[in-house]
Amino acid sequence: METTATAIPKPAGYIRWIVCGILFLAVVISYIDRLVISVLKPTLAAQYNWSETGYADMAFYFQLVYGIAFLISGRIIDKIGAKAGYSFAMIIWTAGHMMHALFTSTTGMILARLPLAMGEAATYPAALVAANSWFPKKERALAIGILNAGANVGAIVTPLIVPAIALAWGWRAAFIVTGLFSVVWLVVWLIFYRKPRDHKLASPAEVAWIESDTTVEEPANKVSILRMLKYRQTWAYMCGRFLIDPVWWTFLFWLPAFFAKQFDVKLSGFGPPLVAIYLLADIGSIFGGWRSSSYLKRGWEPNKARKTAMLIMAFVVLPVAAVTFMPNMWWAVLLIGLACAGHQGFSTNLFTMPGDLYPHYASGTVAGLGGLAGACGGMLMAKFAGIILQTTGGNYTPIFVVSSVMYLLAFCVVHLLCPRWEKVSL
Repeated sequence: METTATAIPKPAGYIRWIVCGILFLAVVISYIDRLVISVLKPTLAAQYNWSETGYADMAFYFQLVYGIAFLISGRIIDKIGAKAGYSFAMIIWTAGHMMHALFTSTTGMILARLPLAMGEAATYPAALVAANSWFPKKERALAIGILNAGANVGAIVTPLIVPAIALAWGWRAAFIVTGLFSVVWLVVWLIFYRKPRDHKLASPAEVAWIESDTTVEEPANKVSILRMLKYRQTWAYMCGRFLIDPVWWTFLFWLPAFFAKQFDVKLSGFGPPLVAIYLLADIGSIFGGWRSSSYLKRGWEPNKARKTAMLIMAFVVLPVAAVTFMPNMWWAVLLIGLACAGHQGFSTNLFTMPGDLYPHYASGTVAGLGGLAGACGGMLMAKFAGIILQTTGGNYTPIFVVSSVMYLLAFCVVHLLCPRWEKVSL
């Protein structure tokens, strides 16, 4: 039976927020590991004669494997749980990440990125399943916003530590040293994480609060992917991810190269502009989750609360179309930072769909389908960006113009396919 949240007072317990913090750190580490290559790209491209299309192929194959593994990992995590799923994933991606130190060609780097992609694909399915288990609906968007902000913190930390490591010990050391962060996190995860009812530090009051608006019965039969594809809500989530994920991936893979090309920024100078951009993205991530959560606390229906927050963030992205016409780097940083903030605020609310609209036992599968769709969009965008940059001599204008309108388009598609935010009955 579902219970109503209004009958249970909010407890003083804090274990769910510690879990949120651990998930946040996992996202931070995952983004550090995937972004080391983008920070080193201008240096390695010059040293080893990489082409724009060769670098685009790195992004393409990473996302191909990432998307397929995202779908598979969602199913696996639904079956074995977030704890075991995240543990195996961290081991696989850390091995792939450290393998980058063995290669100098784009082909070799692609080989190293395949296990990195396979492991990192479990990051969001595992995080969303864990968040759905530990947070009631009224707190879920804020919790997801916080752990989603880990992407921005990872993007901030990477240009600060990677150039320092590379300049001190060589570029290969950047992959080895950052890979060790995962080992520390894995130990903490294995020791601390449990389900709410199994956690000795979670009080009965906190567990009751967590379960206050969830259904505790579990079905006897698993739900197939084909069955999931029969629901408009699934296609709404998938289409939203297909449209917005490519923009984020493009920023992650090409921003250092853009600043190097447009404003002649060197390896040691990537820190300030990228830190500023991803600080703005952090603000957008937390604001997007807080905005819809505050609407829910006012009594708004989830449909209106989530979509209002998404629409606000979609408008925040629009000015990025003009970034290549800015008179100096810091104006460009402002527009790109706003776009990243808009992406994070939009995606935070989009990411609530599996938890809001599906039973816990199916949310990982839906998240996996969304990840696959987002990776497919990212593959197309990577090829588009590589071809544009190779044929125009590095003109980024078409890339930013396309990026600027994707969120309004995604909002319209999500609303058309899922006009009422109705929970799926399986």
